Amino acid sequence: MATATDYLVNVQIMGKPYAVPAGITLVQAMWHVGLEVTRGIGCLGGVCGACATHYRTADSYKLKSGLACQLIVEEGISFSLLQSFPVRKPTYHLDQITDPKQELFKHFPETAFCRNCNACTEACPQGIDVRAGIWKANFGDFKGSAEHFLPCVMCNLCVPVCIAEISSNQVGLYARRAQGVFFEEKTTELTTRINEIKTGKFDAEWNRILSMPTEALKTLSLA
Repeated sequence: MATATDYLVNVQIMGKPYAVPAGITLVQAMWHVGLEVTRGIGCLGGVCGACATHYRTADSYKLKSGLACQLIVEEGISFSLLQSFPVRKPTYHLDQITDPKQELFKHFPETAFCRNCNACTEACPQGIDVRAGIWKANFGDFKGSAEHFLPCVMCNLCVPVCIAEISSNQVGLYARRAQGVFFEEKTTELTTRINEIKTGKFDAEWNRILSMPTEALKTLSLA
């Protein structure tokens, strides 16, 4: 007959040993042992990228990267949530850009020093070929770069492993924005709605909603 301990696995969380139920995620394991984790916990659905983590499994010496809300505990796993990593987030205005390729090197000059080491791709929990996305952006192929980076959740795991110190996810975001603004055909519906917003068509309704008390907003959301 199975006992309660048969359903437990031994793990290490931030260097300390614990026994936690099998089948739960790394985030749930932290909560289970009483760690009051708030920073680094977001959507719990693998979308926001907040719970970036490094981990090692019992059968390998390799340091791996992933999202704690998506990884399942296993016997002997050791993991730690990552602290916030400083990332360059330059300010640029797409409506003032005339040459998106040259503007890329203005804001992200380090992209030209990519060494093709592929560490960024190995670190990506989304399976993105980050290296290819960077090179496509370097050569002005924003469509190709944008397609590579489409699944990016901005977890920053690619940033600390880059020997050229490229903020790859920010480059990918720029490529997606540039592709959308400069190279994609605009729908007439989108243009019409943007013009309506700019001319204030919805201002009165928006101001009415902003002035409503909380209880009235709850009733509105249920309508």
